Amino acid sequence: MQMTRRALTAVTLAASLGILDWRRAASQGIALQDIIGRVGPLPDATIYVAREILTMDPTRPRAEAVAVVGGRIAAVGGLAELQALAGEQPFRIDRTFADKVLIAGFIEQHVHPVLAALMVVADVIAIEDWDTVAGFSPAVRDPSGYRQRLTSALKAQRDPDQVYLTWGYHHYFHGDMSRALLDELAPDTPVIVWHRSQHEVFLNSKLMERMGVNEAFLATFTPSQAAMADFGTGHFFEQGTLKVLEKIAPAMATPERLRAGLEFTVGYYHRQGITIACEPGGFLSKPLQDAINAVYAPDATPFNHYFIPDGKSFAALYRNDPTRMIAETRKTLDWGSGRVRFLPQQIKFLTDGAIYSQLMQMTDGYTDGHKGAWIMDPDVFSYAFQAYWDADYHIHVHNNGDAGMDVLLANLERALRRKPRFDHRTTIVHFGYARPEQVEKAGRLGAIVSANPYYVTALSGRYAEIGLGPERARRMVPLADAHRAGMSISFHSDMPMAPAKPLQLIWSAVNRVTAEGPVSGPDQVVDLETALRAMTIEAAYSIRLENEVGSITPGKFANFTVLEQSPYAVAPMDLKNISVWGTVLEGRVQPAPPAPQRRAEISPPVPSMRRLGPFGAAWPSGRFVATDPTRVGLARCEHLMCSSPGAEATVSCACGGGAFSAIVSAMIEKRG
Repeated sequence: MQMTRRALTAVTLAASLGILDWRRAASQGIALQDIIGRVGPLPDATIYVAREILTMDPTRPRAEAVAVVGGRIAAVGGLAELQALAGEQPFRIDRTFADKVLIAGFIEQHVHPVLAALMVVADVIAIEDWDTVAGFSPAVRDPSGYRQRLTSALKAQRDPDQVYLTWGYHHYFHGDMSRALLDELAPDTPVIVWHRSQHEVFLNSKLMERMGVNEAFLATFTPSQAAMADFGTGHFFEQGTLKVLEKIAPAMATPERLRAGLEFTVGYYHRQGITIACEPGGFLSKPLQDAINAVYAPDATPFNHYFIPDGKSFAALYRNDPTRMIAETRKTLDWGSGRVRFLPQQIKFLTDGAIYSQLMQMTDGYTDGHKGAWIMDPDVFSYAFQAYWDADYHIHVHNNGDAGMDVLLANLERALRRKPRFDHRTTIVHFGYARPEQVEKAGRLGAIVSANPYYVTALSGRYAEIGLGPERARRMVPLADAHRAGMSISFHSDMPMAPAKPLQLIWSAVNRVTAEGPVSGPDQVVDLETALRAMTIEAAYSIRLENEVGSITPGKFANFTVLEQSPYAVAPMDLKNISVWGTVLEGRVQPAPPAPQRRAEISPPVPSMRRLGPFGAAWPSGRFVATDPTRVGLARCEHLMCSSPGAEATVSCACGGGAFSAIVSAMIEKRG
């Protein structure tokens, strides 16, 4: 029996709202008003009219209007068509978007909330422009410019005893960095230079003395960690960075700085049209997750944020006990609340080092003779991959170099031969460089790609000159190969590895223009439709949410990004300049907030406070003595200023709850 379009739409609505068995509806040809009448009162429908609706649904790619009921999409089509479907039931027509373009809500498949938050509150001196809590930070891509900015910032430091944290340094753009150089520039100020990759740090002597980074601490490093640490130069990378964070994290991540940064990212993501964000593999820390939840969980947050557990941490903790490793992983599923949720049966691993550090593992090495690094040693990676595969997990793997890809594909092939699985969606994350035969094999094995096309924009031009050479640099992020191999392709920023700007990621993939100007690897360009799908329906597919979001399809959540122009109506080079009006999240219309216009002040770190009284149930109730002038308190809480050393202050939290309880108590106890 053939159903009419009208009956089909009504059936879809009924099924999406869970109000009627769709087979019975189909057999009876029930219309929309009949459904509403049979089940009793429902929320009124709102029909949004737009200049154009890009549904990302191949069954109906374009539309004029979309009906929303109870936060879900009820029907899509022409205005007259939807009015006829509604019949006599109440509905309203909303023309807010009459001169705008709706597209399925942008999905940022891979961001890092803590790293992004701490970056935007640092002194950013990077290879591209950034908006930060302190204001706009312009790019600098040469050694002399970087040295001048760093020197000026250190001279401007108001309190030389306070830790100075800068982010964005890149050795191939900004020249050499070392403990000796930092000691020369800042002999009395503790300094942390956080590499653009965030996988490396440089420390000066003052910082190392203060935080206990000494020979005794170095003796606790494993052989792999020690190989990625240079005490003499103050340089720590990959596994060495993870280890040294045990000492220096309190100097980088005070609760005040973290909260200020997280709150900044809420507006930042919203202004870019993001309706869903996801972090595959963050820090394994319940207190840190609680701190994230305190900002992202409230219903007013303009996006939903999903998390995937960090398999690297579980593999390190339970190296010889796969049963417990899986059981402990599942315990994290209740760490979310509100608009923060953990995705079940998904896990994140890492093979080789960061592409920004040029520490990815390359089969043919590097032109300047340096070596890559493993984040997870191959034997540990193999143990964890096979264990989670056997537990039917969807596995996401950070991988950048072709030698790392060999390890990944060998493990995937081994797992498929041992225990064949359909629709496993093993996800190659970042996709920095791969040989053609590797891409073809990955497609045959059923892998999918979550790529960062911004790598080409930021790095390909310089890497053609240093490290990779022109041939391999042109093949960075080989998206066209993946498309030809039939692989699902999604995009992500890995914020702060790239700005979390979906339209810029689309621009990078469609144009492959480098920061230096020329196009790199034009044969790896993808078409606009593929790029738009990579930020919508394919991004949803990559985290198994394609049945809920990713396209403007009846039954899915009403998540839309609102654009001032259609991506199809502008030149490819203008894609990143399309203005975002705002978003719709589950039917809630959300105009984007204006960008910050002035420098914002954040509370400085709290390096020297001694607790005099006990904490209450919510974190900062108690009496403290400030041993240097500092401000205490959190955003939206009572702020008290200790005006001079020795001043005593009573601190209380006015926002309720104890989001920062464990972090603050641990930091103050450690520093007290």
